Amino acid sequence: MDTELSPRSRQILEAVVEDYIATAEPVGSSAVTRRHELTLSPATVRNVMANLEELGLLASPHTSAGRIPTEKAYRLYVDSLVALRQVSREEKRQIIAHCRQVGTGLSGVLKATSRTLSQLSNYMGIVVAPSFTADVFRHIEFIRLGHRKVLAILVSCKGAIQNRLIETEDDPAPEELVRIGNYLNEMMEGLTITQVRERILAEMDNEKAQYDHLLSRALHLSKQAVALEGDEIFVEGQARILDQPEFSDAGRMKEIYQAFEQKGQLVQLLSRCMNADGVQIYIGSETSLSTSAGVSLITSRFVTSSNTVGMLGVIGPTRMGYSSVIPIVDFTARMVSRLLSEV
Repeated sequence: MDTELSPRSRQILEAVVEDYIATAEPVGSSAVTRRHELTLSPATVRNVMANLEELGLLASPHTSAGRIPTEKAYRLYVDSLVALRQVSREEKRQIIAHCRQVGTGLSGVLKATSRTLSQLSNYMGIVVAPSFTADVFRHIEFIRLGHRKVLAILVSCKGAIQNRLIETEDDPAPEELVRIGNYLNEMMEGLTITQVRERILAEMDNEKAQYDHLLSRALHLSKQAVALEGDEIFVEGQARILDQPEFSDAGRMKEIYQAFEQKGQLVQLLSRCMNADGVQIYIGSETSLSTSAGVSLITSRFVTSSNTVGMLGVIGPTRMGYSSVIPIVDFTARMVSRLLSEV
């Protein structure tokens, strides 16, 4: 944000943003003067607000004399004006208690996390389970379990392990499974899991694979072992965000609800910040979630004991309580990382 503002303009912009977040109503100059105890006349505040509008930071709804923040204003507010509050002791207690659910496994922890994020923010909580696909391949091993059943054990360089039960057309001998594993380990060295999948598909189109029995079997087994599975995503609180007054219009509500239903779109959006440290904030059209650009997203990644990375966050209206949601997302991500490091 390259907009240079005077201290007075920054103070008034901050007041307008925070009043609109609190009320969802256009903010007038008299309200700013009254609520924030400014030693300025309403006329002075009105002139400053007019200047902020010329800079594209405020907008005037045609039905009101008050003004509302633009996406540009929210970005400036988040980047340099917002005063983050501390996560309360009770909020910390809830986050820890809900995430530390004994016996629920990883899925249980992540589902509870998305629910807690929704409850504490009063918006929509979302969690994407750690992805195995970006890790670099290290080792694959096949173990015969019984009649036409083989266990594939896939290990990444970060130490993450994925087991996959494979049904075969016949019963390969244990020594053949060892040879297949050795062949694949040499062929896949240094590739990510995603690249391994691409390499296997490319090799299966090779004429040699059609005539080499061992190669053909190796490729078919490995294809099943690294088959793409949908990212596990946990979403809670869709109704909470749709209760916000800015989504009262039926057409807009339908559009945003459909965007939430497209989990693949949510995963794609969250994957954009998988490699970024700390809290990431996407405001309005930056999210690319809906054409109406009416929502914002606050995310942070978490890390498991095997160094695989997941993502969690909160989706709400652009008129979101950033000062409280940002610390909640940050604390929850750090807590989930700590809890999963103990698993």
